[in-house]
Parts: sequence; structure tokens; C-alpha cells
Amino acid sequence: MGTTLHTLAPNRGATKTKKRLGRGRGSGTGKTSGKGVKGQKARPGHHGPRIGFEGGQMPMKMRIPKRGFKNPFRVEALPINLKTLELVFDSGATVDIDSLRAKGLLPKRVDCLKILAEGELTKKLVVKAHRFSAAAREKIEKAGGTVLIIAPLVKADPAATAQ
Repeated sequence: MGTTLHTLAPNRGATKTKKRLGRGRGSGTGKTSGKGVKGQKARPGHHGPRIGFEGGQMPMKMRIPKRGFKNPFRVEALPINLKTLELVFDSGATVDIDSLRAKGLLPKRVDCLKILAEGELTKKLVVKAHRFSAAAREKIEKAGGTVLIIAPLVKADPAATAQ
């Protein structure tokens, strides 16, 4: 006899019967429906309070002293050394944010690029960056290259954007 609709059944162990809660003491999950006794965790909804809640007392993050100042306008410069430029670029190439990103040397979001002087530079390069160390500028010009400073990006004033 072949397979027919009335003989179809899921594989053994593929399905489980639903746990029927609150159907009397004889069921094993009656009365409190497997939730123990009264309290916060027996109530419907999310079990337990939010992360960091300490039962209503002053939370630790508010009790500890806060010190110092974090400047919201600070622009963090991503450093690139001359030895990296020497390895990656050919003589006469233009080094800027787009070319560095194309070579996989920069992440997608970079606020500021700074060229540092570690290593030697023998190739003539046109380097465009936001900042240069004095030694890096000297080495690039000594190799016959050109240094071009890009105008730095200015972060927006958080207080001005809130209004």
C-alpha cells in the first residue's frame, strides 16, 4: 500500500505535546503553573527588573564618583607610517584617504589622518592628509614628494544640534 494523506505522520520524536499549565493539582503543573510561589518572577511579562536595577537603592553607577572631562569636540587622528606608504604605493602615486581605503589600510569612518615618520621613504609621492609630523614632512620632501594638508573635519556642537 502506498503513502496516502491519512497515513502521513511526523517522524517519531519530531513533535512534542504542549505543556498544559494551570489545569489542576493532578496535572503536575497546576496551581502556580510551574512558577513557584508569589513574587516578581511569578508575574506576567519580563522576568526580573532591568540590568543595573538594585531593588530601588541608589545604583552603583550613580554612587561612584565621576572625575575628569571628555572633550566632545576631540578629533582622533588615525596614524599611518611612512614605511607603510613605501611598501604599498608606487613612485609618483597620490596618497589620500580614498587611495588608502582602496588598498585596505583605512576603516570606513575616519575623521582625521596623520602621517608619521617611522621608516624610510625613497619614492616620490604626493601625500594628502589632515596632519603630518615634522619629521614625516621632512622625509617626504627629501624624497622629492609633495605634502598637501586637507582641512580638518569639525565635529558638530552637540548643544547646537539639540535645539
